Amino acid sequence: MTIRTLTLALCVLPFTLTATLADDDGEEGRRAAIVVTDPTTKEECSACHIAYPAAFLPARSWQALMSDLPNHFGEDASLDDRTRADIEAYLVANAADGGRSLRGVAETDTPLRISELPWFKREHSDEVTPRMMEKAKSMANCAACHTGAERGNFDDD
Repeated sequence: MTIRTLTLALCVLPFTLTATLADDDGEEGRRAAIVVTDPTTKEECSACHIAYPAAFLPARSWQALMSDLPNHFGEDASLDDRTRADIEAYLVANAADGGRSLRGVAETDTPLRISELPWFKREHSDEVTPRMMEKAKSMANCAACHTGAERGNFDDD
């Protein structure tokens, strides 16, 4: 590795957005990119809510969600076939189980809500107050508490 390559890597490293996914016992899992990089996915999904990072759910979950967009949590989120297929391909390729496992989720489980995942429950169970829920309206509204969520920053604000 040259000095120039090392310098570039050290400059870029702080800007790499990652999150730790953990299992039920609090064991740290792998580091997962938590910013949506696909322009179509970002545009279409963030029209109604933040574009959730693909690494938050396993591929089978994204496939299930994308196969029933007319009934997307009580809303019709239908897309034309090509757009739907492109978004699904991106989500599946970058899903939590893309060659890795999602700790705390059985291979037979197909969670449809990020808020159902063990790491999500552990991270939010002691911190979310009734007042915070009143403000957020839903656990799906990450940006209500994590103001940097749309940029992949889910740190406590």
